[in-house]
Amino acid sequence: MNIFNKLKHDIITASTQLYNNSEIANHASIETPKDSFNGDLSSNIAMIIAAKKNVPPREVALKFKEILNELPYIASIEIAGPGFINFTIKADSWHTAIKDILQNESKFFEIDVDKNKNINIEYVSANPTGPMHIGHARGAVYGDVLANILKKVGYPVTKEYYVNDAGSQINDLVSTVILRYREALGEKITITEGLYPGEYLIPVGQALAKEYGDKLLNMDELERFKIVKNFAIQKMLDLNKEDLKELGVKHDVFFSEQTLHDNGKIEKTVKLLTDMGLIYEGSVPAPKGKVHAEWENRTQELFKSTKYGDDQDRPIRKADGSWTYFASDLAYAKDKIDRGANHLIYVLGADHSGYVKRIEATVKALGKEQVKVDVKICQLVNFVENGVPVKMSKRLGTFASVQDVNHEVGKDIIRFMMLTRENNKTLDFDLIKVKEQSKENPIFYVQYAHVRTLSILSKAMETIPQSYNSFEAGTYDLSLLSSEEEIEIIKLLASWTKTLETAAKYFEPHRVAFYLINLASKFHALWNFGKENNDYRFIIENNVELTTARLALAKAIQKIIASGLEVIGVEPMTRM
Repeated sequence: MNIFNKLKHDIITASTQLYNNSEIANHASIETPKDSFNGDLSSNIAMIIAAKKNVPPREVALKFKEILNELPYIASIEIAGPGFINFTIKADSWHTAIKDILQNESKFFEIDVDKNKNINIEYVSANPTGPMHIGHARGAVYGDVLANILKKVGYPVTKEYYVNDAGSQINDLVSTVILRYREALGEKITITEGLYPGEYLIPVGQALAKEYGDKLLNMDELERFKIVKNFAIQKMLDLNKEDLKELGVKHDVFFSEQTLHDNGKIEKTVKLLTDMGLIYEGSVPAPKGKVHAEWENRTQELFKSTKYGDDQDRPIRKADGSWTYFASDLAYAKDKIDRGANHLIYVLGADHSGYVKRIEATVKALGKEQVKVDVKICQLVNFVENGVPVKMSKRLGTFASVQDVNHEVGKDIIRFMMLTRENNKTLDFDLIKVKEQSKENPIFYVQYAHVRTLSILSKAMETIPQSYNSFEAGTYDLSLLSSEEEIEIIKLLASWTKTLETAAKYFEPHRVAFYLINLASKFHALWNFGKENNDYRFIIENNVELTTARLALAKAIQKIIASGLEVIGVEPMTRM
């Protein structure tokens, strides 16, 4: 059990002893104070109990201090501010983290999670109308790494891609592919406005011509549409799957929107909502600002979305009687719940930020408040190539595709760089910077740290085998790791599982990248101290015991960096 969970466990035990209540203490946090003079760890338990019991928090804190002071790993306890309890941990307890990392990983990575939670995370879900652009890559990496983190801490997770293979955009795709098919047969064509002019559909038209010849030209229009639709969607979906594979992004399920129509699931979901009194006849207000050409003031079937926090009730049928996209969304959410998910996470692009409230309303209604929902928005990526911004429009046919960027810099760089900024903030992707070999390039800095740790171990095996053999045998005196810089790194290593836990709790995978950058920075700094002062060197040939302890430290750093890169989906480098 890591030091954070150990302290949390002991606080719960003390709460039971003092107030005969462990449940309250479950809500207490154990954090690392921003300022080191506030100790190593801090808890808000006193303020939580004080609010419940209506007593002064400092009075509660003093009671906890009296009990927790007796713990063998506590050096001192101070009460700060309104009632924060700050703990200073004994050095040998920090050293235990190194032993656990090297000798007992299962114990070190032990994290308490809700075993009853079954998470479905949907991400990417790009329309199968063309290659994926770099904006899709951000959501793909965010969702994929978040799913990895959730799995790492112990949750069951299903990673899902929603294939939007029904609707008007698919009709436009089919119309474009038919034109490209005619072009492949020798006709001169014109791609009209509203269709997809990109050259990426030329091979699809050619493949269609190769398989069917000119048979489709004289075929019944509906039959031809059906054939071309299935053909084009499969080709585009295969293209997207290949892009995702090259990016290292994996999904467990590819779910077709069309199946919701074909299997009558939309009708069943609407009937369920109708029986619940959530479908009614009404009209929706005109869109704010300029009136859209498609909008008309008419009576239609609406879902009571406002009952669950949405800005307005949502139409479920179009004027022609067909289902709206939102009706499909209702049925899709119901299908996820029916498959056993009780926590739905949706990862959307910046252009879908207006969908947050309606999705939340959908899940709240269908989940009957028993299913949790979180919608995460990934903001835009500003991609620059030769100083010229690349437009991201499939309809214009000019965009920065995932494939192009992947071939330019590689998946590992893309995946890491997509996490160097919070998902809700715009990201600048600098093609020049990501290929530099300097500390200004975060992924190089982290990979270089990993390579350096391996270099230390390799050099020790050659130059001071006695230390290396002792290290390999697990015989080392970690109390020799006593410098301020070493203890600081050890504390950071000990907080790795806490970082994972926090990243999972708040759905913030960037915390892993930030952690690795911080760890690499502290390690490089310690390495550089050794250049200036021989006492700080990892390998000191006339000091076997200290070298052995520092080899253990180097190996622990290497293992945690490798663990973090694995979570991100990046291959740790072994040489440069």
